[in-house]
Amino acid sequence: MKTLENALKHRVGLGTAPLGNMFRNVPEEEARETIQTAWNQGVRYFDTAPFYGAGLAESRLGDVLSQYDRDEYVISTKVGRYMTQEEEDKDGLFAHGRNNKVITDYSAEATRKSIEQSLERLKTDRLDIVYVHDLSPDFHGDEWISKFEEARTGAFRVLSEMREKGIIKGWGLGVNTTEPIEIAMELEENRPDINLSAIQYTLLQHDRALERMMKTAEEKGIDIVVGGPYNSGALFGGDHFNYEKAGADIIGRVNQLKEIGDKHGVHLKAAALQFSTAHPAVKSVIPGSTRPERIKEDLDMIQRDIPEAFWQELVERGFISPQAPLPKSQK
Repeated sequence: MKTLENALKHRVGLGTAPLGNMFRNVPEEEARETIQTAWNQGVRYFDTAPFYGAGLAESRLGDVLSQYDRDEYVISTKVGRYMTQEEEDKDGLFAHGRNNKVITDYSAEATRKSIEQSLERLKTDRLDIVYVHDLSPDFHGDEWISKFEEARTGAFRVLSEMREKGIIKGWGLGVNTTEPIEIAMELEENRPDINLSAIQYTLLQHDRALERMMKTAEEKGIDIVVGGPYNSGALFGGDHFNYEKAGADIIGRVNQLKEIGDKHGVHLKAAALQFSTAHPAVKSVIPGSTRPERIKEDLDMIQRDIPEAFWQELVERGFISPQAPLPKSQK
């Protein structure tokens, strides 16, 4: 997608889920500084969603980006949820977000309402990319198939019409599992042209994605954006893996990866970013952060040279699938 490619300097965008007060209450000043630092470092692709703090991340992003020329950056947000003025108690990932009640709805009417609200919070007159959010088993359990059908006849049609009319540049699914993307890419009509796959094509987890999703995307010319490349921080010793508490097996795997990285002088953040972007279907990776210094670090890490011996050892020891495209040395 040229719109996205033109906004990418180093294939790194900014994911704003943490700025919706994911896991903790992020002060306004810290959130604003994080977005501003990303801009100052050359980041021009920003991904957000109404779900991130019940509109909080979108509002924070809009406050900063609205001071710049709209043609200079790309925004992707999501549909499938909209806000009401009614309040509700919060728990889970965004327990510290806004209290507005969040309605999950993939119908045509709800899709239009969600987009109207996002435009207002983002302080912009247009969106570039729209993802249908969390249309997957991890959020809807056994009901996800019926939700998918609701979206197919609702959100998918609305977004396809908007794309054809030039109102948006592209649309797809933004999910934490591979199956919904796989099914959507096989549709005969209202087929997505870009998908956001979170936590599925990473250094820690990629076998399932390689089996079908990445292969189909490449064959059909459908772009992939990789979200959650650090699997919720587990890759750096954090206590979360894929938005839940990390188990002993994951911690052990990370420790082994770190040992191999230390042996070759490779930081795991550099390895994670470069691995996820090595696949030809991947157009961007969007790590999220609330720390301004991490933005600079991410942009540095994706440009670091990594010796081929490091990748070969990971393949030989079973940490990377032999079918996965490997990054090439940047020297």
